[in-house]
Amino acid sequence: MCRRRSPLAGDAFHSPFPIPHSLRRSAAKGFTLFEVLASIALLGLLLLGVFSGLRTATQGVRSGTAMIERVDQVRSAQQFLRRELAQALAQPIGRDGEGGPVYFEGSARQMRYVAPLPGYLGKLGPQLQQLQLVEDGEGGWRLELSLALLPPDGQPPQALGEPQVLIDHVTDGSIEYRGEDRQGNPLPWAPAWADGRTLPQLVRVRLQTQGQVPWLPLEVPLRVEPMQGRTRLPRMGMRPGGAR
Repeated sequence: MCRRRSPLAGDAFHSPFPIPHSLRRSAAKGFTLFEVLASIALLGLLLLGVFSGLRTATQGVRSGTAMIERVDQVRSAQQFLRRELAQALAQPIGRDGEGGPVYFEGSARQMRYVAPLPGYLGKLGPQLQQLQLVEDGEGGWRLELSLALLPPDGQPPQALGEPQVLIDHVTDGSIEYRGEDRQGNPLPWAPAWADGRTLPQLVRVRLQTQGQVPWLPLEVPLRVEPMQGRTRLPRMGMRPGGAR
């Protein structure tokens, strides 16, 4: 008996539909090590370009956000100072050596006055406001505002919360004052206000800030004259409550 040979065994199998010799060779051929390494290198370059683009976009968004926040900080600080200084009141904050009332204290780095605050804080009545340039511990300065309540019984002022930072990252700054002498003659700008029994006519806040958002010199007129007990008219081309 003749045993039938399997068509799958050996090389004697001849298919009625033979596979072309070129296709059999290409199917048996795989990727070489060089091709794999080249593909990985190209993929790495592509991922590097995508990562670089994402990082650039992220830095652009952060830079734009930081600039917007800085512009808002500078604008808010100037608006606050303009409003509060224009509303300074002729209310004593202390006594001088002769026992007379002191309404205003000012130096190149610090200023103290009484003014009402807006919003819900205004319900507490006029408050002692202290504007001060303090060191930030990093070689620069920051402009801080401290508030204190004035008890009606004449007791010392009571601090209201922690000092609030109006603007930070300041490289240098000063506060200047201008007013009149007893004869009504205008005085030049001075780094300190000597006569606390009167309020200066103008207060100027100069700051040099870091970054691309500058602090424009702020000049604010004070409208109250405590010696006469009346509202002072704006002078020198200034608008009430405004700044040059």
